[in-house]
Amino acid sequence: MIKKHSRNLIMICLVFTIGMLLCSVKAYADPQNTIPVPKINLSVDNAKTPTEYVDNIKLIIMLTLLTFLPSIIVTMTCFTRIIVVFSFLRSAIGTQQAPPNQVMIGLAIFLTIFVMSPTFNAINQNALQPYMNGKITQDAAIEAGSKPLREFMLKQTRQKDLKLFVEAAKLGNNYTKDNVPLYVVIPAFVISELKTAFTIGFLLFIPFIIIDLVVSSILMSMGMFMLPPAMISLPFKLLLFVMVDGWYLLVRSLIVSFH
Repeated sequence: MIKKHSRNLIMICLVFTIGMLLCSVKAYADPQNTIPVPKINLSVDNAKTPTEYVDNIKLIIMLTLLTFLPSIIVTMTCFTRIIVVFSFLRSAIGTQQAPPNQVMIGLAIFLTIFVMSPTFNAINQNALQPYMNGKITQDAAIEAGSKPLREFMLKQTRQKDLKLFVEAAKLGNNYTKDNVPLYVVIPAFVISELKTAFTIGFLLFIPFIIIDLVVSSILMSMGMFMLPPAMISLPFKLLLFVMVDGWYLLVRSLIVSFH
């Protein structure tokens, strides 16, 4: 009997799928139901002058570099510190999937936009808008746009980390905050951000570890060896975090740390 119902269900699903496919084919075959798709042509064949040829090549290179945009956002903004601190917070409390990764990443992205908004505005005013209006060249726009970003990263970079990569790159002493290359600033900035994030994570762990120690001591004194201490301490951790308004304190501390 069960096999008969299963066979009938499969036949109904098969007939329904075939019907949907036939309707789709009919809709695509009807010229009135077709959706016009704009034609996009990106080539260098139509260039009439060497300048246009070079500009088209630069455009293709720029579109290729856009694929590295996620890496740029992660390594050249405050996103690294924020997301690492959020990960430490979740580990300290002991919640494995709360809040979910999507929520943490989304909050970290919007906090990154909030913190980096002065830098983004400076890039827009000094580089992007003048370049779009034809007032400066592409090289000048890149130089003007990288300056605010370089200043932001250098403010958060330890001199020890910057000196490490300057010596490894053999730049000597002929460098300043205005001319130090970005390939030297970026890795120094990343390891400085990781150190700061780990420091904040260590401070986050202290109150929750105290709760774990107290709960473990009480359970051992009562002889409840088979009861996991994490199961008992988790509600107290959540209660502590809610009572002190933990999200407000944590986000406020992260924002202040960049100023």
